[in-house]
Amino acid sequence: MDAPVFTAAELAERFALQLHGDGATPVRGVATLANAGPGQLAFLANPRYRGQLAESAAAVVVLRADDAAAARGAALVAKDPYVAFAKISALFERVPARAAGIHPGAAIDPSAEVSADAHVGPFVSIGARSRIGPGCVIGPGCSIGEDCELEAGCELQARVTLVARVRLGKRVRILPGAVLGAAGFGLAMDAGRWVNVPQLGGVVVGDDCEIGANTCIDRGALDDTTLDEDVRIDNLVQIGHNVRIGAHTAIAGSAAVAGSARIGRYCLIGGGAGVVGHLEIADKVTITARSLVTHSIREPGEYSSGTPLTDNRTWRKNAARFKQLDALARRVNASTQESPE
Repeated sequence: MDAPVFTAAELAERFALQLHGDGATPVRGVATLANAGPGQLAFLANPRYRGQLAESAAAVVVLRADDAAAARGAALVAKDPYVAFAKISALFERVPARAAGIHPGAAIDPSAEVSADAHVGPFVSIGARSRIGPGCVIGPGCSIGEDCELEAGCELQARVTLVARVRLGKRVRILPGAVLGAAGFGLAMDAGRWVNVPQLGGVVVGDDCEIGANTCIDRGALDDTTLDEDVRIDNLVQIGHNVRIGAHTAIAGSAAVAGSARIGRYCLIGGGAGVVGHLEIADKVTITARSLVTHSIREPGEYSSGTPLTDNRTWRKNAARFKQLDALARRVNASTQESPE
């Protein structure tokens, strides 16, 4: 398949960008400012890389108006260059064609329903009473258990497992190795031994969500674990049972959310962060990387925990002093109360 070619003028018109320079400049691909060559489009969004602009060999650069004069070639001015670059890059993404039909190596339960224009790859298993909607793509090695439902345009890339009672909205994309609908971590102690609490709920994923590779989302104990529309979850994330995540929230890699937590809309949770169960996070909250959320957050804003990186010798000294903070605070309070007015 031949690579597509667009002129700078065509891109400006398609994405409502302001053109500076030669509109006939051809664009055959995309690259970074540092590595772009003739025929490639790059972008400048972070001021940290502004120094690369004058030396870049990119044919076209997407940038803000303040930087347009420094571009060597054509420029496309955008309010948000990163968003514009993402949309342009999609024009050059090569998506393999997926012919409709069921591979002869797939195992489909007789009670399951598969749309005629869905693609079901080799070594796929689809369980009883599950339904695969129009235009879905089920990649090789995927396992879809009982009572699952995929609405139109979903994509399970490879070795994705939907254990039971998983419902996906339209255009949900799940990357390889993810597991949705496994039993949540519900335990009760009885006479010194653990008893498993049955996990009778399911998982509900809204339209246009994306779930990263090897991420796990547990089914609910009684109610469903729920992701609202356009939630984006990175690789290696753990979502516990009965969690609810509001629309347009993004969670970075290796984060973990414990059971029954409620996360609001438009939240950002950094890599390696943890959220304790049974608490609530308001809309538009940012949790920075490696932070631990131990109490509910009622107001929008940016929150952090932990200590910044220092050399090990300084860290060991400070770590030893952490144990003395309570006694020090008590002495300060006592001296304050005893001091004369």
